[in-house]
Amino acid sequence: MNPASPLDNVRIVLSHTSHPGNIGATARAMKTMGLSQLVLVNPKSFPDSEADARASNARDILESAHVCASLEEAVGDTFLAAALTARSRDLSHPTCNARQAAVELMRHARHHPVALLFGRESAGLTSAEISQCQLTVQIPANPVYSSLNLAAAVQIMAYELRMALEAEECANEPVARLPEAASLQEIEGLHRHLEQVMIQSGFLDPEQPKRLMRRMRRLFARTRLEKEEVNILRGLLTAVGSEKNR
Repeated sequence: MNPASPLDNVRIVLSHTSHPGNIGATARAMKTMGLSQLVLVNPKSFPDSEADARASNARDILESAHVCASLEEAVGDTFLAAALTARSRDLSHPTCNARQAAVELMRHARHHPVALLFGRESAGLTSAEISQCQLTVQIPANPVYSSLNLAAAVQIMAYELRMALEAEECANEPVARLPEAASLQEIEGLHRHLEQVMIQSGFLDPEQPKRLMRRMRRLFARTRLEKEEVNILRGLLTAVGSEKNR
């Protein structure tokens, strides 16, 4: 069943937040734009009175927030995850600006849960965290000083998501049904299966993996795998593994 609004399918994920006040300010930023799903990955302090104070009248967002031990738990059941980053990364996934990302997220949110990830205040998301997403997002800012407060970044993205939804509704055109997408959990299973077969075949040395699996993740992130495609690839890997073991 589709949600009352596609915004209900958008999950704001904060990873390893240091300052509880930023969690409260994020809740307030979300509520002003109609977002309600907040997920926290290993916050330093939560619940916290400072978060409550900064949330103002958005404490209901904090009360319903879900705390996770890992990023995989936070986004595993979503079908598109976008990572916000302020700087270019080596071997990064496809990158778009805030407005482009909002359009893409809302397109998927009409039918499936999606996630928008924000990292630590001091250093942002790690390369490993970004590798679990299919998109990286950058907010166009002053190149001389592009540092944004966490809650300010959430506010900008929440605004762009709402504007993307309103643009769709104003167009008054039927929204095309997307092919059945693979969830991030299913894609993660494919990555693990692929790594296992690559090791068994001798193609990948687990003692010196270098960046091969990161490159494979980047390749699949560009394709936006469908559920049937994941099943085909895993069937192929199973066949290859069975032949190797004969």
